Amino acid sequence: MRVLGIETSCDETGVAVYDEHQGLLSHQLYSQVKLHADYGGVVPELASRDHVRKIIPLIKQTLLEANCTEKDLDGIAFTKGPGLVGALLVGSSVARSLAYAWNLPAVGVHHMEGHLLAPMLDEPVPSFPFIALLVSGGHSMMVRVDGIGQYQVLGESVDDAAGEAFDKTAKLLGLDYPGGPLLAKLAEQGEAGHYQFPRPMTTKPGLDFSFSGLKTFAANTIRASDGSAQTHANIAYAFQEAVVDTLAIKCKRALKQTKLKRLVIAGGVSANKQLRTQLADMMRSINGEVFYPRLEFCTDNGAMIAYAGLQRLKAGETESLSTKAQPRWSLEDLPAI
Repeated sequence: MRVLGIETSCDETGVAVYDEHQGLLSHQLYSQVKLHADYGGVVPELASRDHVRKIIPLIKQTLLEANCTEKDLDGIAFTKGPGLVGALLVGSSVARSLAYAWNLPAVGVHHMEGHLLAPMLDEPVPSFPFIALLVSGGHSMMVRVDGIGQYQVLGESVDDAAGEAFDKTAKLLGLDYPGGPLLAKLAEQGEAGHYQFPRPMTTKPGLDFSFSGLKTFAANTIRASDGSAQTHANIAYAFQEAVVDTLAIKCKRALKQTKLKRLVIAGGVSANKQLRTQLADMMRSINGEVFYPRLEFCTDNGAMIAYAGLQRLKAGETESLSTKAQPRWSLEDLPAI
């Protein structure tokens, strides 16, 4: 089976062709970072319009690089949700229209299932069951995964997600949008021992996350500081250390609770070097395994949608012509395959 995947949940247009036997044949990604930079965040209407402009040229380029036409495809997968409803509608309407015109089955994919399965685009592939930590700008959740579609959400963010807290704190430090990766880079110049940030919700039982208070703590610390470049680097260091420690503590708790020793980290924040290092050390200490997507597949992309869609299409799932975008959609509502 060979599937065309289309991702348009937020501010990146991703298209890919994935083959069941040959793997990823091609992928294209267009980021709208420059478009939204002046606003300090994603403007939904502008995002939707830019998806309209870019999606067809990207599909053509992806098929060309994969050296295939619509006749070589066995299906089309698209992000159905969650995400910005206008952006989702662009991808779903284009994908479903092409599937109708080309007489192919189409399937809507859950955006977070795409992230969860992204590590399976490369070897070694994690085997079930495992714990998945999904950390991005819009989501932070801990999930027990017993198979595709067999998901139990053990904990999730009750306010700001980890990536959102990174971006907002970066903005407070005067960094450009999107600030998360820039804050992580600034933290490399910071020194330990100058600031001690709280590790939110780690002293309470459970696996939920809360980063809103940590962001407020950072804002107050920045406001009271001397504003020098080194001080900002020290604050970035302490903030990143607090987020990474919090995520690691929750992961260790989830593994102990479920008695599992396999951990998958996915989503934009999974590209963070400090997080990868700390979790790798933690998993080695318990003789466990940790898996990540390739760096280019940590953020939103079409490859993860093509892969997840292929699994769903193989199981016989298809989308009707009256498909609707689902801006809110629980992972636990997905059918097992």
